[in-house]
Amino acid sequence: MTESETSAPGERRRGSGVKLVYDVLRDEILDLVLPPGSPVDEVQLAERFGMSRTPIREALVRLSGEGLIDTLPNRSTMVASIDFLNMHTYFDALVLMYRVTTQLAAKYHRPEDLVTICEHQAAFSRAVGAQDALAMIATNADFHLAIAEAGRNAYFTALFKRLLDEGRRILRLYYQSYEDRLPRRFVEEHDEIIAAIEARDEAAAEKLSREHARQIVLQVQKLMVRGDSLDIRL
Repeated sequence: MTESETSAPGERRRGSGVKLVYDVLRDEILDLVLPPGSPVDEVQLAERFGMSRTPIREALVRLSGEGLIDTLPNRSTMVASIDFLNMHTYFDALVLMYRVTTQLAAKYHRPEDLVTICEHQAAFSRAVGAQDALAMIATNADFHLAIAEAGRNAYFTALFKRLLDEGRRILRLYYQSYEDRLPRRFVEEHDEIIAAIEARDEAAAEKLSREHARQIVLQVQKLMVRGDSLDIRL
């Protein structure tokens, strides 16, 4: 008998309730429906989802662990802010991780790594074609993390994952700047990166990934300059 079969029905329902709340709130935060700094009220959420506060609280703990929810000293909860003032330090680290992980993938990848990378690239291409911004965010992260894993440095992979997680709302702004119609050339840039990795051309892999990351940074910086046009608080 499996664990799920021995679990009490109430436990299974609570688990599914936590996942429902987590999935809905995570999408709303990433899609900026819930803007940075907006309050999160457990009582209102319990009424909205028609469930007790226990699964609500568990979902909020998960979101807090991902840096999407902040709990203040007075125990009130809010959507985590985006630190635009120190964004340059984030960008420096992000670009560096793009460069070093791709270069290492060109050096150390195995055949099975390329299969995984190409699968994630295909998923990203489909998301771009569907103009599904949340899917683009997820599949883009999967693509670059697969490259990092092919580089076989667990420290770099962990740091890159943290940066990609923290930057999900920034990437949402990036796609929003194109009205979710991402130019096809950015999909093709992924293909060029894959080709450089497959050829074990470390210099080309580093250069392509650096340019790919920089165009994202420059586009977001343009948005920050035009901060009054954004629908979020800077």
